[in-house]
Amino acid sequence: MLYIPGNNPAMLQQGGVYGADSLLLDLEDAVAINQKDAARILVRNILKEIDFYDAEICVRVNHIDTPFGMKDLEEIVPLQPDAIRFPKTETPEELGRLIEIIEHIEDKHGLPHDKMTLHVMIETALGVQNVFDIAKLSKRVDAITIGGQDLTADMNITNNRDGSGIDLARKMIVMAAKANKIDAIDTVFVDINDDEGLRKEAEYSKNIGFTGKAVINPRQIDIIHEVYQPTQEEIRKAYKIIRAFKKNKEAGIGVFSVDGKMVDAPVMARAAYVLELAEIDFDSI
Repeated sequence: MLYIPGNNPAMLQQGGVYGADSLLLDLEDAVAINQKDAARILVRNILKEIDFYDAEICVRVNHIDTPFGMKDLEEIVPLQPDAIRFPKTETPEELGRLIEIIEHIEDKHGLPHDKMTLHVMIETALGVQNVFDIAKLSKRVDAITIGGQDLTADMNITNNRDGSGIDLARKMIVMAAKANKIDAIDTVFVDINDDEGLRKEAEYSKNIGFTGKAVINPRQIDIIHEVYQPTQEEIRKAYKIIRAFKKNKEAGIGVFSVDGKMVDAPVMARAAYVLELAEIDFDSI
């Protein structure tokens, strides 16, 4: 997910060519207070006119408790981007209030309630403590993400390069997302000149269960893709497992071995997920 400041017309116009799977058009932290209205108008017009190709489009609005949040929703919701990102989510109650506002706007414009989804952003200790209840509140929530910079500030800690200060929060957010079968998106890596550091953090994020990672510069996209896409070896193993599963299923065998290692239903499910990421049709094997 590539963050694009809502007051940067050049990046907004070129957003679809960078190769990111998802674009976050930002009206919140990336935009100075005296630029909020101009950014909102620019993003509104960009959404109407620009082809972002196959990228998912998510707009981060300002919180509804700020002077800008309602204006953002009134302008953006009628355009029905793929998702709205709600920042600094702390309780299920405030998320419920947001959903009521969004659905009131949709009703006013004759729009359905099941097209545009919600991404909730956890950026405070209170939000982390409530993350499971937030994640399960509504079927409209299809992703949850951590805001590392705001969270470390809220916790009054240093944002260490090893991420140790927010490690527990990361894992709680992943667990809440997995329990509710929604995506978990990791926070940005702020040093755009440290490719090795980015790769190392992305590998850790993937290993603990995140389904993607946010980036602040197009140069970071390829590294994230390289980390999150299955390797040829992972694909080869998954292919062998699925072939063996189909063969043994016909023979009524539920547990078997591949390359000397036991394969059961959870291992098979993981293999199927790898092939899905690699865009290989399960039925074609």
